[in-house]
Amino acid sequence: MSYGRWAPYVSVAKRRANAAKEMKKLKKKGIEIEPIEVQGRKIAGTFWGEAWCNHLEKFSDYKNRLPRGRTYVRNGSVCHLAISKGKVEAIVSGSSLYKIKINIAPLSARKWKAIRKQCAGRIGSMLELLQGRFSDNVMKIVTDQDRGLFPKPSEINLACDCPDWAEMCKHIAAVLYGVGARLDHQPELLFLLRNVDHEALISSELDIQTATAGKGKRRLVGADLSDVFGVDMEEPVKPSRKKGVAGRKAVTGKKAVKKKVAKKKAVKKAIAVKKKKKAFTPTAAAVARLRKRFKLNASQFATLVGVSPPTVSNWEHGVGRLNLRQRTRDALIQAAELTPEQALRRLNNLRLR
Repeated sequence: MSYGRWAPYVSVAKRRANAAKEMKKLKKKGIEIEPIEVQGRKIAGTFWGEAWCNHLEKFSDYKNRLPRGRTYVRNGSVCHLAISKGKVEAIVSGSSLYKIKINIAPLSARKWKAIRKQCAGRIGSMLELLQGRFSDNVMKIVTDQDRGLFPKPSEINLACDCPDWAEMCKHIAAVLYGVGARLDHQPELLFLLRNVDHEALISSELDIQTATAGKGKRRLVGADLSDVFGVDMEEPVKPSRKKGVAGRKAVTGKKAVKKKVAKKKAVKKAIAVKKKKKAFTPTAAAVARLRKRFKLNASQFATLVGVSPPTVSNWEHGVGRLNLRQRTRDALIQAAELTPEQALRRLNNLRLR
Protein backbone atom coordinates (compact mmCIF):
# COMPACT_ATOMS: atom_id res chain seq x y z
CA MET A 1 0.00 0.00 0.00
CA SER A 2 1.34 3.42 -0.89
CA TYR A 3 2.15 5.74 2.02
CA GLY A 4 1.49 8.78 -0.17
CA ARG A 5 -2.20 8.24 0.39
CA TRP A 6 -2.09 9.02 4.11
CA ALA A 7 -1.70 12.40 5.76
CA PRO A 8 1.51 13.00 7.78
CA TYR A 9 1.46 12.17 11.50
CA VAL A 10 0.16 14.90 13.79
CA SER A 11 0.86 14.76 17.54
CA VAL A 12 -1.99 14.50 20.02
CA ALA A 13 -1.17 17.92 21.51
CA LYS A 14 -1.26 19.58 18.11
CA ARG A 15 -4.49 17.77 17.18
CA ARG A 16 -6.11 19.01 20.37
CA ALA A 17 -4.99 22.58 19.74
CA ASN A 18 -6.31 22.50 16.18
CA ALA A 19 -9.58 20.92 17.30
CA ALA A 20 -10.03 23.55 20.03
CA LYS A 21 -9.73 26.33 17.44
CA GLU A 22 -12.27 24.69 15.15
CA MET A 23 -14.71 24.04 18.00
CA LYS A 24 -14.44 27.68 19.01
CA LYS A 25 -15.42 28.71 15.48
CA LEU A 26 -18.44 26.41 15.56
CA LYS A 27 -19.52 27.81 18.95
CA LYS A 28 -19.43 31.34 17.49
CA LYS A 29 -21.81 30.10 14.79
CA GLY A 30 -24.25 29.10 17.53
CA ILE A 31 -23.59 25.35 17.38
CA GLU A 32 -23.71 23.67 20.78
CA ILE A 33 -20.52 21.64 21.25
CA GLU A 34 -20.72 18.54 23.46
CA PRO A 35 -17.25 16.98 23.90
CA ILE A 36 -16.58 13.56 25.44
CA GLU A 37 -14.29 13.71 28.46
CA VAL A 38 -13.10 10.42 29.97
CA GLN A 39 -11.48 10.48 33.40
CA GLY A 40 -8.82 7.79 33.82
CA ARG A 41 -8.56 4.53 31.88
CA LYS A 42 -12.16 3.41 32.30
CA ILE A 43 -14.38 4.71 29.51
CA ALA A 44 -17.72 4.00 31.21
CA GLY A 45 -18.44 3.43 34.89
CA THR A 46 -22.21 3.21 35.32
CA PHE A 47 -24.64 0.43 34.44
CA TRP A 48 -25.93 1.99 31.21
CA GLY A 49 -22.52 3.12 29.93
CA GLU A 50 -20.88 -0.24 30.63
CA ALA A 51 -23.87 -2.16 29.26
CA TRP A 52 -23.64 -0.23 25.95
CA CYS A 53 -19.91 -0.97 25.54
CA ASN A 54 -20.24 -4.60 26.63
CA HIS A 55 -23.12 -5.13 24.21
CA LEU A 56 -21.17 -3.87 21.20
CA GLU A 57 -18.11 -5.92 22.16
CA LYS A 58 -20.20 -9.13 22.07
CA PHE A 59 -20.39 -8.99 18.27
CA SER A 60 -17.36 -10.44 16.50
CA ASP A 61 -17.26 -7.76 13.77
CA TYR A 62 -17.18 -5.01 16.37
CA LYS A 63 -15.03 -6.80 18.94
CA ASN A 64 -12.06 -6.86 16.55
CA ARG A 65 -12.38 -3.24 15.46
CA LEU A 66 -13.62 -1.32 18.49
CA PRO A 67 -10.23 -1.33 20.31
CA ARG A 68 -8.93 1.04 17.61
CA GLY A 69 -11.05 3.80 19.09
CA ARG A 70 -10.25 3.40 22.79
CA THR A 71 -7.12 5.55 22.72
CA TYR A 72 -8.91 8.22 20.71
CA VAL A 73 -11.82 8.54 23.12
CA ARG A 74 -9.52 8.45 26.18
CA ASN A 75 -7.25 11.24 24.92
CA GLY A 76 -10.17 13.57 24.22
CA SER A 77 -10.22 13.26 20.43
CA VAL A 78 -14.04 13.05 20.34
CA CYS A 79 -14.52 16.80 20.53
CA HIS A 80 -18.25 16.75 19.82
CA LEU A 81 -20.93 14.06 20.17
CA ALA A 82 -24.67 14.71 19.94
CA ILE A 83 -27.37 12.07 20.37
CA SER A 84 -30.84 12.58 18.94
CA LYS A 85 -33.71 10.35 17.84
CA GLY A 86 -32.13 7.46 15.93
CA LYS A 87 -28.93 9.40 15.25
CA VAL A 88 -25.44 10.07 16.61
CA GLU A 89 -23.46 12.94 15.07
CA ALA A 90 -19.87 13.57 16.09
CA ILE A 91 -16.63 15.32 15.23
CA VAL A 92 -13.36 13.49 15.91
CA SER A 93 -9.91 15.01 15.83
CA GLY A 94 -7.38 12.99 13.81
CA SER A 95 -4.92 14.17 11.18
CA SER A 96 -7.86 16.45 10.37
CA LEU A 97 -11.29 16.95 11.85
CA TYR A 98 -13.60 14.15 10.69
CA LYS A 99 -17.39 14.12 10.77
CA ILE A 100 -19.15 10.92 11.80
CA LYS A 101 -22.82 10.03 11.35
CA ILE A 102 -24.31 6.91 12.90
CA ASN A 103 -27.94 6.06 12.18
CA ILE A 104 -29.65 3.57 14.47
CA ALA A 105 -32.99 1.94 13.66
CA PRO A 106 -35.80 2.51 16.19
CA LEU A 107 -36.65 -0.29 18.56
CA SER A 108 -39.50 -2.30 17.05
CA ALA A 109 -42.93 -1.94 18.65
CA ARG A 110 -43.02 -5.69 19.25
CA LYS A 111 -39.72 -5.69 21.19
CA TRP A 112 -40.64 -2.59 23.18
CA LYS A 113 -44.01 -4.09 24.15
CA ALA A 114 -42.29 -7.30 25.28
CA ILE A 115 -39.72 -5.39 27.36
CA ARG A 116 -42.43 -3.30 29.03
CA LYS A 117 -44.47 -6.39 29.79
CA GLN A 118 -41.51 -8.23 31.35
CA CYS A 119 -40.44 -5.18 33.38
CA ALA A 120 -43.95 -4.27 34.58
CA GLY A 121 -43.94 -3.63 38.32
CA ARG A 122 -40.21 -4.29 38.70
CA ILE A 123 -38.83 -0.75 38.35
CA GLY A 124 -40.06 1.50 41.12
CA SER A 125 -38.90 4.99 40.16
CA MET A 126 -37.21 7.11 37.51
CA LEU A 127 -34.14 7.30 39.73
CA GLU A 128 -33.89 3.50 39.90
CA LEU A 129 -34.23 3.24 36.13
CA LEU A 130 -31.65 5.89 35.20
CA GLN A 131 -29.15 4.74 37.83
CA GLY A 132 -29.60 1.09 36.79
CA ARG A 133 -30.60 0.07 40.33
CA PHE A 134 -32.81 -2.92 39.66
CA SER A 135 -32.82 -6.71 39.87
CA ASP A 136 -30.58 -9.05 37.90
CA ASN A 137 -33.68 -10.30 36.12
CA VAL A 138 -34.51 -6.81 34.80
CA MET A 139 -30.86 -6.31 33.79
CA LYS A 140 -31.02 -9.49 31.72
CA ILE A 141 -34.18 -8.26 30.02
CA VAL A 142 -32.91 -4.82 28.98
CA THR A 143 -29.41 -6.05 28.01
CA ASP A 144 -30.48 -9.18 26.11
CA GLN A 145 -28.35 -9.36 22.95
CA ASP A 146 -31.31 -10.04 20.64
CA ARG A 147 -34.41 -8.85 22.51
CA GLY A 148 -33.10 -6.00 24.67
CA LEU A 149 -32.81 -2.23 24.31
CA PHE A 150 -29.42 -2.07 22.61
CA PRO A 151 -29.11 -2.16 18.79
CA LYS A 152 -27.57 -5.01 16.82
CA PRO A 153 -24.97 -4.33 14.09
CA SER A 154 -27.65 -4.86 11.43
CA GLU A 155 -29.55 -1.91 12.96
CA ILE A 156 -26.53 0.43 12.91
CA ASN A 157 -25.39 2.38 9.84
CA LEU A 158 -21.89 3.90 10.08
CA ALA A 159 -20.34 6.76 8.08
CA CYS A 160 -17.11 8.75 8.45
CA ASP A 161 -15.55 11.16 5.94
CA CYS A 162 -11.95 10.07 6.69
CA PRO A 163 -9.89 8.32 3.96
CA ASP A 164 -9.89 4.94 5.79
CA TRP A 165 -11.64 2.34 3.61
CA ALA A 166 -12.74 0.18 6.59
CA GLU A 167 -16.43 0.23 7.49
CA MET A 168 -15.47 0.89 11.10
CA CYS A 169 -12.48 3.22 11.23
CA LYS A 170 -10.87 4.29 14.50
CA HIS A 171 -12.89 7.52 14.47
CA ILE A 172 -16.22 5.64 14.37
CA ALA A 173 -14.95 3.23 17.03
CA ALA A 174 -14.09 6.20 19.26
CA VAL A 175 -17.58 7.63 18.79
CA LEU A 176 -19.24 4.30 19.67
CA TYR A 177 -17.25 4.22 22.91
CA GLY A 178 -18.08 7.90 23.35
CA VAL A 179 -21.77 7.02 23.36
CA GLY A 180 -21.10 4.73 26.32
CA ALA A 181 -19.30 7.55 28.13
CA ARG A 182 -22.22 9.92 27.44
CA LEU A 183 -24.75 7.37 28.76
CA ASP A 184 -22.81 7.43 32.06
CA HIS A 185 -24.15 10.97 32.60
CA GLN A 186 -27.33 10.97 30.50
CA PRO A 187 -28.72 7.42 30.38
CA GLU A 188 -32.09 8.70 29.15
CA LEU A 189 -30.44 9.35 25.77
CA LEU A 190 -30.40 5.60 25.06
CA PHE A 191 -34.19 5.63 24.99
CA LEU A 192 -34.20 8.72 22.76
CA LEU A 193 -31.76 6.96 20.44
CA ARG A 194 -34.08 3.94 20.17
CA ASN A 195 -37.14 6.21 19.84
CA VAL A 196 -38.99 4.89 22.92
CA ASP A 197 -40.26 6.59 26.09
CA HIS A 198 -38.30 5.47 29.16
CA GLU A 199 -41.08 6.63 31.49
CA ALA A 200 -43.25 3.79 30.16
CA LEU A 201 -41.08 1.37 32.18
CA ILE A 202 -41.84 2.96 35.55
CA SER A 203 -44.25 0.90 37.63
CA SER A 204 -45.65 3.99 39.38
CA GLU A 205 -47.42 4.90 36.14
CA LEU A 206 -49.15 1.54 36.22
CA ASP A 207 -50.09 2.12 39.88
CA ILE A 208 -51.72 5.45 39.01
CA GLN A 209 -53.65 3.87 36.14
CA THR A 210 -54.84 1.09 38.47
CA ALA A 211 -55.86 3.60 41.12
CA THR A 212 -57.91 5.69 38.69
CA ALA A 213 -59.67 3.00 36.63
CA GLY A 214 -61.93 -0.01 37.13
CA LYS A 215 -64.90 -0.82 39.32
CA GLY A 216 -64.10 -1.26 42.98
CA LYS A 217 -60.67 0.37 42.64
CA ARG A 218 -59.67 3.32 44.83
CA ARG A 219 -59.96 6.50 42.77
CA LEU A 220 -57.90 9.66 43.28
CA VAL A 221 -59.92 12.36 45.02
CA GLY A 222 -59.28 16.09 45.41
CA ALA A 223 -56.86 15.69 48.31
CA ASP A 224 -54.83 13.09 46.39
CA LEU A 225 -54.67 15.31 43.30
CA SER A 226 -53.40 18.18 45.43
CA ASP A 227 -50.50 16.01 46.60
CA VAL A 228 -49.72 14.52 43.17
CA PHE A 229 -49.81 17.72 41.12
CA GLY A 230 -48.83 20.25 43.81
CA VAL A 231 -51.91 22.48 43.33
CA ASP A 232 -54.72 23.45 45.65
CA MET A 233 -57.98 21.85 44.58
CA GLU A 234 -61.29 23.49 45.49
CA GLU A 235 -63.74 21.37 47.42
CA PRO A 236 -66.87 20.58 45.39
CA VAL A 237 -69.91 22.55 46.53
CA LYS A 238 -73.00 20.47 47.16
CA PRO A 239 -76.09 21.95 45.47
CA SER A 240 -78.76 23.12 47.88
CA ARG A 241 -82.24 21.66 47.53
CA LYS A 242 -85.22 23.97 47.49
CA LYS A 243 -88.80 22.89 47.28
CA GLY A 244 -91.22 24.38 44.80
CA VAL A 245 -91.09 25.35 41.12
CA ALA A 246 -90.13 28.98 41.81
CA GLY A 247 -87.31 27.86 44.07
CA ARG A 248 -86.00 25.44 41.44
CA LYS A 249 -86.08 28.16 38.75
CA ALA A 250 -84.18 30.55 41.01
CA VAL A 251 -81.55 27.93 41.76
CA THR A 252 -81.25 27.02 38.06
CA GLY A 253 -80.80 30.69 37.14
CA LYS A 254 -78.12 31.17 39.78
CA LYS A 255 -76.36 28.02 38.66
CA ALA A 256 -76.27 29.26 35.06
CA VAL A 257 -74.73 32.57 36.17
CA LYS A 258 -72.20 30.82 38.39
CA LYS A 259 -71.36 28.43 35.58
CA LYS A 260 -70.65 31.32 33.19
CA VAL A 261 -68.53 33.13 35.79
CA ALA A 262 -66.61 29.91 36.56
CA LYS A 263 -66.08 29.33 32.85
CA LYS A 264 -64.67 32.84 32.35
CA LYS A 265 -62.39 32.38 35.35
CA ALA A 266 -61.18 29.03 33.99
CA VAL A 267 -60.41 30.62 30.60
CA LYS A 268 -58.53 33.49 32.24
CA LYS A 269 -56.62 31.04 34.44
CA ALA A 270 -55.70 28.91 31.42
CA ILE A 271 -54.43 31.99 29.55
CA ALA A 272 -52.45 33.10 32.62
CA VAL A 273 -50.92 29.63 32.99
CA LYS A 274 -50.02 29.58 29.30
CA LYS A 275 -48.33 32.98 29.57
CA LYS A 276 -46.52 31.86 32.69
CA LYS A 277 -45.20 28.77 30.89
CA LYS A 278 -43.85 30.89 28.07
CA ALA A 279 -42.14 33.16 30.58
CA PHE A 280 -39.78 30.37 31.75
CA THR A 281 -36.99 29.58 29.29
CA PRO A 282 -34.89 26.51 30.20
CA THR A 283 -31.36 27.89 30.27
CA ALA A 284 -28.41 26.81 32.38
CA ALA A 285 -28.77 29.88 34.62
CA ALA A 286 -32.57 29.54 34.88
CA VAL A 287 -32.32 25.92 36.03
CA ALA A 288 -29.72 26.83 38.66
CA ARG A 289 -31.94 29.68 39.93
CA LEU A 290 -35.00 27.41 40.05
CA ARG A 291 -33.16 24.73 42.05
CA LYS A 292 -31.83 27.32 44.50
CA ARG A 293 -35.33 28.84 44.87
CA PHE A 294 -36.62 25.41 45.89
CA LYS A 295 -33.58 24.94 48.21
CA LEU A 296 -32.95 21.48 46.72
CA ASN A 297 -29.68 19.74 45.97
CA ALA A 298 -28.96 18.33 42.49
CA SER A 299 -30.20 14.85 43.43
CA GLN A 300 -33.50 16.15 44.86
CA PHE A 301 -34.10 18.46 41.89
CA ALA A 302 -33.34 15.58 39.49
CA THR A 303 -36.03 13.46 41.17
CA LEU A 304 -38.48 16.35 40.95
CA VAL A 305 -38.13 16.75 37.17
CA GLY A 306 -37.49 13.07 36.36
CA VAL A 307 -33.84 13.08 35.24
CA SER A 308 -30.54 11.85 36.67
CA PRO A 309 -28.40 14.00 39.06
CA PRO A 310 -25.49 14.18 36.54
CA THR A 311 -27.94 15.61 33.98
CA VAL A 312 -28.82 18.46 36.35
CA SER A 313 -25.11 19.15 36.90
CA ASN A 314 -24.52 19.17 33.13
CA TRP A 315 -27.40 21.64 32.69
CA GLU A 316 -26.10 24.04 35.30
CA HIS A 317 -22.54 23.91 33.99
CA GLY A 318 -23.75 24.59 30.46
CA VAL A 319 -24.11 27.92 28.67
CA GLY A 320 -27.25 29.49 27.26
CA ARG A 321 -30.46 27.71 26.27
CA LEU A 322 -30.62 23.98 26.94
CA ASN A 323 -31.33 21.51 24.14
CA LEU A 324 -33.99 19.33 25.78
CA ARG A 325 -36.59 16.73 24.86
CA GLN A 326 -40.15 18.04 24.95
CA ARG A 327 -41.07 15.88 27.95
CA THR A 328 -38.11 17.18 29.98
CA ARG A 329 -38.80 20.77 28.90
CA ASP A 330 -42.44 20.43 30.02
CA ALA A 331 -41.33 18.98 33.37
CA LEU A 332 -39.06 21.99 33.99
CA ILE A 333 -41.76 24.45 32.94
CA GLN A 334 -44.29 22.78 35.26
CA ALA A 335 -41.75 22.81 38.10
CA ALA A 336 -41.16 26.55 37.56
CA GLU A 337 -44.85 27.16 38.32
CA LEU A 338 -44.61 25.58 41.78
CA THR A 339 -43.97 27.32 45.05
CA PRO A 340 -41.11 25.95 47.19
CA GLU A 341 -43.70 24.32 49.47
CA GLN A 342 -45.48 22.65 46.52
CA ALA A 343 -42.14 21.49 45.09
CA LEU A 344 -41.17 19.89 48.41
CA ARG A 345 -44.57 18.22 48.70
CA ARG A 346 -44.33 16.81 45.17
CA LEU A 347 -40.78 15.60 45.85
CA ASN A 348 -41.94 13.75 48.97
CA ASN A 349 -44.76 12.10 47.01
CA LEU A 350 -42.34 10.98 44.31
CA ARG A 351 -40.08 9.42 46.92
CA LEU A 352 -42.97 7.48 48.43
CA ARG A 353 -43.92 5.84 45.14
